[in-house]
Amino acid sequence: MLDAFEIISTSGVVLWSRTYAAVSPSVINSFISDVFIEEKSAAAGAKDGASASVNPPYKHDQHSLRWTLSKELGIIFVAVYRSLLHLPWIDKLVDNIKAIFVSLYGDQLKKPNTTLIECISFDEYFDQQLHELEQGGARAEARAFGNDTQEPPPVPSVLVEKAPAKSSPESSPVPSPNVSRPSTPSAGHLLAAKTGPGGRMSRRARKLQNSSSAPPSSGDEGPAKKGRQGKQVKRGRKWDADGLADESDDVQLDYSAPAATSDSEAEKRGSVEEVDASTWGSRTKGKFVLKDLGDEVHSILADAEAKKQAAAAKAGSSSTGLLGSSLGAIGGLFRNVVGGKVLTKEDLDKAMKGMEEHLLKKNVAREAALRLCEGVEKELIGVKTGSFESINARIQKAMEASLTKMLTPTSSLDLLREIDAVTSPPATSLRRRRPYVISIVGVNGVGKSTNLSKICYFLLQNQYKVLIAAGDTFRSGAVEQLAVHVRNLKELTAREGGRVELYQKGYGKDAAAVAKDAVAFAVQEDFDVVLIDTAGRRHNDQRLMSSLEKFAKFAQPDKILMVGEALVGTDSVAQARNFNAAFGSGRSLDGFIISKCDTVGDMVGTLVSIVHATNVPVLFVGVGQHYSDLRNFSVKWAVEKLLSSA
Repeated sequence: MLDAFEIISTSGVVLWSRTYAAVSPSVINSFISDVFIEEKSAAAGAKDGASASVNPPYKHDQHSLRWTLSKELGIIFVAVYRSLLHLPWIDKLVDNIKAIFVSLYGDQLKKPNTTLIECISFDEYFDQQLHELEQGGARAEARAFGNDTQEPPPVPSVLVEKAPAKSSPESSPVPSPNVSRPSTPSAGHLLAAKTGPGGRMSRRARKLQNSSSAPPSSGDEGPAKKGRQGKQVKRGRKWDADGLADESDDVQLDYSAPAATSDSEAEKRGSVEEVDASTWGSRTKGKFVLKDLGDEVHSILADAEAKKQAAAAKAGSSSTGLLGSSLGAIGGLFRNVVGGKVLTKEDLDKAMKGMEEHLLKKNVAREAALRLCEGVEKELIGVKTGSFESINARIQKAMEASLTKMLTPTSSLDLLREIDAVTSPPATSLRRRRPYVISIVGVNGVGKSTNLSKICYFLLQNQYKVLIAAGDTFRSGAVEQLAVHVRNLKELTAREGGRVELYQKGYGKDAAAVAKDAVAFAVQEDFDVVLIDTAGRRHNDQRLMSSLEKFAKFAQPDKILMVGEALVGTDSVAQARNFNAAFGSGRSLDGFIISKCDTVGDMVGTLVSIVHATNVPVLFVGVGQHYSDLRNFSVKWAVEKLLSSA
């Protein structure tokens, strides 16, 4: 466990510190005195930029100190921990904190006569890195421990001769641990659902259970005999005039009705793991606001690493000899530099073709990539380049400006302020209070229900009363899926505040009528926000898309958000345009939620394609499968991903 972390100037001023355990001031004082004043240690005179792993640790009074130095800024970064502990990630923490601090406050520290800097917000950056590296170290240790003590895989039950069970009055079943995110079961285990309402096993599960519970064969049976005994006659399912199943075993097909569960069954399900709010948001003026700190930190560290590699490459090229370095430098000047040149179409053709291919590799639709490159080319023709500026660098700057302009919303996207304006209107406006209505649409399988639950959890953090309307009355299991989400969110609500309920009328109903009734119910019960789930539909099916116009008229949503996949590819343009035009005249999409951004790395071109096709902004991006894996869309982050050379 880390005891303390100090960021100190060489003049003795503590710029920032974090203490987890009591550490005597003599530890840091002795370190400064021995290493930097009296130069007793071998680490004295360390090179600027040297990693903490290169600098030898300083030990004093049962403590070890890992450190690094920024000579240009005159700042020392020191981590203090007990010498008995083994922290393999401590060097990485010191180096990363140095890179982040220099990136955030380096320019401010370089200004003359700077005597004070504000480092209050640096706590969040430090906590993010400490949590991430500690978790990574714990996973690495768990993997190493598991490899040493790994047990052989379980043998299937049909191959093991069953021994008679010994009953003992003192024996008691071992309780299973409560886990909220169970791992995928191995092939040698079967998960059987609970019997009873809402938990009936499928016929395949019952068949596998019966076959595994049968006694092992002795091998005396003949093939014909075994075949006759094992064969089961499949009965056809009969349907009555009302469309209900008529079977002797009274099978239940519609589980949308709430099933009565006992307290013991609820305890067996386990509790939902509590989410640390500081990892995905912060409170500002009483409001819980989403943040994208993790991506910002990773971007800072990636830039620092790129600069370090570039400096190392430059040093390596200069060490090849005077002649080689001179020829390389001259060749680079003649090849790239076009300082003071007026750019023509011929100058830009080859470079623009390369930029087009780069955007296509980033998953940008061809139509959007072509129009972007054409716009940049028209903007650059006739422009005079600066001194020692290459064509590629000029195109890079122009494309960055073009992407930033396109992705930046033209209006405010403060969702919380819009909700407050509707739910708590000022007295002078003469408007009545009503719930704020948000509808989620999209094609099949993009994650509409999951992202709806993420938005609901975000609203619950702000103590809103949320009603989730099950508007997907077509897909089997859609109502049950929302019921599970509401059950989990209710448990988290008890800790965070707010209120969430599910409004559903089962299957086969008119989705527009269900949405209208849900809004009316929210008005009666004084809910703040209504989140309406809708059925997934193909964007090129006119019959399914036509019902969206009726839905918009009945529900009158304040916001219609479309969920789009980050990995959908070039079809994203057609999807966005068809959904944007499906709600009738005068009504269109209000924003996009890009899901599964954690699966595509830096190939986030889908968001460029859909914004380019519709001029509708991106509000949120989904970065995982948990309720807290929702982030505000960052234009800077997206542009850096799109123009990165990786």
